[in-house]
Amino acid sequence: MTSTTSPANSMDPLALELCALSKTFKLGGGMLHKPQTLKAVNEVSLRVPRGQVMGLVGESGCGKSTLAKMLLGLTPPSSGDVLINGKAIVNANQKALARHIQPIFQDPYSSLNPRQRIAQIVGLPLRIHALGTPREQAAKVDQMLDLVGLPKRAAQQYPGQMSGGQRQRVAIARALIMRPDLVICDEPTSALDVSIQAQILNLLLDLKDEFGLTYLFISHDLAVVEHLADRLAVMYLGQIVEEGTREQIFTSPRHPYTQALLASALTPEPGLGVPDIGLGAGQPDPTQPPSGCAFHPRCPIAQPQCSEQTPKLSAITHASGQAFGKGSQARVACHLA
Repeated sequence: MTSTTSPANSMDPLALELCALSKTFKLGGGMLHKPQTLKAVNEVSLRVPRGQVMGLVGESGCGKSTLAKMLLGLTPPSSGDVLINGKAIVNANQKALARHIQPIFQDPYSSLNPRQRIAQIVGLPLRIHALGTPREQAAKVDQMLDLVGLPKRAAQQYPGQMSGGQRQRVAIARALIMRPDLVICDEPTSALDVSIQAQILNLLLDLKDEFGLTYLFISHDLAVVEHLADRLAVMYLGQIVEEGTREQIFTSPRHPYTQALLASALTPEPGLGVPDIGLGAGQPDPTQPPSGCAFHPRCPIAQPQCSEQTPKLSAITHASGQAFGKGSQARVACHLA
């Protein structure tokens, strides 16, 4: 291991850069008890080049959604910086932030106002930011509905008249109507049937290529991420433990937790989390994280140093790095990788 910097090429224009981003919550407490501290996101640094898809994976409770909320301005970070196109956004107001970042949420049933017509829902960002005349806004809505594969008549329908897949297409149209610099996709297909999932994923890829979009794609489903992502980052207890290209992660994972996630994806029910494949104890209490490497109580190859020293997320060259191209690197936080 050598450098602790991100392996993204410094010459590539970055849509998103996270610099030691952290979020700490105080839980409980009272007259007789001190509040507990939960570090939901712990000094996460990440670079996402413009026009790429960064997959963010990990078990429930690892900090993925908290990270997304910080990027969207829904919760302030405790420390660290977020840069969009090289500009810090931590103190930006919600309206200004929405010009640059838009979300596509997991549940297409609850993310759309059931009392508004589709035209009102999709056109809302244009009205909020006073972009164009009403006629121009209506034309833009029709264009977006066509781009996401919905007929023109859909503009006058209500969400309750649509299927789950159609509602998610509406959510995509609303998110992309202002051509944001970054789209946060938080489990956008997990509530859909498998056949519909494939359609939505292919639509997201087509729109990315057409408009040069950048996605941060959050998911527990590794099969979905493998289909979509250019690079992957793996989170465990608020920290990134491994990052690399799609090919690197899926063919030569270096962190034992990543290896366990990939093994769980081969089981009939991967959504249940990491199965019992020799990981030892269950997931630790995040308010009382283990010393040293947070994964060491579950790790099948842990050594004494793993419980004593916290590994740094450091750049390495994969054993098969030559096959990935000259200079291809990954980052791993493991003493034994």
